[in-house]
Amino acid sequence: MKISFSTLGCPGWSWEDMLATAKDIGFDGIEIRGIGNELYVPKAKQFAVENIDLTKKKLDRIGLEIPCLTSASFLFDKANIQKHIQEAEDYIELAAKIGTPYVRVLGDAHPQPGEVDVEFVVENLRKLSVQAEEKHVKLLVETNGVFADSKAMKAAIEKVSSHSVGVLWDVHHPIRFFNESVEETYRNLKEYICFIHIKDSLVFEGAIKYKMMGHGDIPIKSIVRLLKENDYTGYLSLEWVKRWNLDLEEPGIVFSHYAGYMKSLI
Repeated sequence: MKISFSTLGCPGWSWEDMLATAKDIGFDGIEIRGIGNELYVPKAKQFAVENIDLTKKKLDRIGLEIPCLTSASFLFDKANIQKHIQEAEDYIELAAKIGTPYVRVLGDAHPQPGEVDVEFVVENLRKLSVQAEEKHVKLLVETNGVFADSKAMKAAIEKVSSHSVGVLWDVHHPIRFFNESVEETYRNLKEYICFIHIKDSLVFEGAIKYKMMGHGDIPIKSIVRLLKENDYTGYLSLEWVKRWNLDLEEPGIVFSHYAGYMKSLI
């Protein structure tokens, strides 16, 4: 197994800060969800036509990968669907150019389940899967909102019926919002899981409080054990949601702790 961090956790860092930290701490990759003030990654200067080759060479030189581009393509949003389809297409194009295998899309907006037309999401995934297949990129739907219900996710992915569409397993949401055991979620989704988001939390006075790894009650050790038993060799990516919660601990502390904690389990 490999480890990465999402850039969601370090909104104040420069690209150079991200690379240096990842290399020094011993991460294998960086999951890109915005760089600095630019959340729309295809517009980030590091991936402009004149810079993209240099960016790739630098990553190769220091031994880092970009395993996933994490978009904000909301495939449930009927009022703005053309905008979101275009975003997914832009991310697929960029992923193909830089050799990134996965692009995250969303079937629901928020971690808590909302009102979603699942058939509409399935239809949009089918459309996008054609381009994804041509570019040798895989779209990953996150276990988020209604799709944190692993049975609903499985049914949707089976309806799409494309090798170019899989699952990003955010281990937190099925536990917190559907009270699923890790074993149940994995049993339902194991053949589709390509990338994993890890985060820990506690519920305090009815509210979720995100915690550094091992300081909450998400069964991280059981998750890693289960993955090892099933020969998972992909990424465990820390999604520290500091961009949306600025009072969370600073990324330099959290990323270092995560790397040490996860390596001890792996």
